[in-house]
Amino acid sequence: MLHIPILRHGREYRSIDTAPAVHFLTREPIAEVSQANFGLIRRDLMKQEAARETLARFSTRELIELCERAGEIFLNGTLPLGDAQQSPQDYVEQTSATTGMPWVLIRRNMAKVHAMFTSMETVLNGLTRGLSMEVLDRGYSMAGSPISFFPRGASMGVVLPSNSPAVHSLWIPAIALKTPLVLKPGSAEPWTPIRIIQAFLQAGAPPEAFCYYPTDHGGANEILRSTGRGMLFGDVGAVKHWATDPRIELHGPGYSKVVIGDDCIDDWERYIDLIARSIADNGGRSCINASGVWVTRHADKIAEALAERLSTIRPRAADDPEAGIAPFANPEVGRRISGMVDAGLAEPGARDVSAQYRPERCVEWQGCTYVLPTIVRCDAPEHTLANKEYLFPFASVLEVAESEIPEVLGPTLVVTAITRNPLLINRLLASPHVGRLNIGAVPTNVISWDQPHEGNLFDHLYARRAFQMVEEPALAGAAQ
Repeated sequence: MLHIPILRHGREYRSIDTAPAVHFLTREPIAEVSQANFGLIRRDLMKQEAARETLARFSTRELIELCERAGEIFLNGTLPLGDAQQSPQDYVEQTSATTGMPWVLIRRNMAKVHAMFTSMETVLNGLTRGLSMEVLDRGYSMAGSPISFFPRGASMGVVLPSNSPAVHSLWIPAIALKTPLVLKPGSAEPWTPIRIIQAFLQAGAPPEAFCYYPTDHGGANEILRSTGRGMLFGDVGAVKHWATDPRIELHGPGYSKVVIGDDCIDDWERYIDLIARSIADNGGRSCINASGVWVTRHADKIAEALAERLSTIRPRAADDPEAGIAPFANPEVGRRISGMVDAGLAEPGARDVSAQYRPERCVEWQGCTYVLPTIVRCDAPEHTLANKEYLFPFASVLEVAESEIPEVLGPTLVVTAITRNPLLINRLLASPHVGRLNIGAVPTNVISWDQPHEGNLFDHLYARRAFQMVEEPALAGAAQ
């Protein structure tokens, strides 16, 4: 059987403790995954400073070029996977087998990861706001005003999810920022992080800069406790535990939204495709998928149009190029999520507009469990379903006064604001609750590589210090 090893500073390690990676439908093991205990992790992480030194030997320019090579290898190369070799098609099929995600969606995610690799110079310019690369190479720059930055920690520990391969693009720039990585893969998706690591290694990155620890909850906590900086992906409960730790960058639900202002709302039909794409792209599994549509008028008509448009998304075979939704690897999770929507609908003030286009929300098809796209019309922002996010194409539609925006939206990762009203735009710009702001007809899930996604990885990994340097004058008569 295929074996996925632990990577201890790049060295493969087979543990006596293993966990199966199982096919989501048959529940048959397709690989055994070595498991790292917290003691092994703790011992290895005593070498973080040495790992950092291996990256410090490279210039930032060299690491950017290395990333570009790694991107091509990730997308097109056949790479080691334990004792076996993994082609790109092997990767697609293996990831689909354990997560349920259709092949076409995985390939689109691969393209996003590839774009992160190959756009690294643009990404770094965005993260550092155009800072000279010599600041990363020398620690300071004297060009213009003197400036200096120092690393906040020797490495970054990342506890990863299983929902979507493209999410792994968020930690890739750490290597170009000369920060070693300590990764805990999601239990259902061990494939993407180890493939990214192998692509880095094939491109010439130092093995010491990479640790890969499939592990349990205790091991994940040890990674976040023992590394200088951390990144955690999870649901509300998972991120809440670390909410007061400034060392950890949290990636939880996004509650992303499309807002249409008074000046554009009468042309709402022009934007239905954009809103539907924002809700349903990538199977609705991303934090940047819209889970709310907040408008000033025509909410009923907009909800009806969206429900009809999304009703065309239906279960298809994994290899169907038209597949647009993924089954739930754990059927109970899908049923429980649908039940949570039903519980919200039992409260007054909300209706499932999509119900008229399908007999049930949670359906079985060829042995797989799917939750079909759902548009809910809510009467008030206080309703339970007005600000919810689920791992399938779901959105609530609300009608609110423009004067209440943005305060009524609540914390929101991405807002796409379709408006030309400078007063509304200025209120959104001033809001501390809006993480990313798109003004105009930009889907919530469209990423610009020169803009940080959620937080700023450079600011997370580096801190600025006050800095002055005066050249000492030559001693008088020294040349005599």
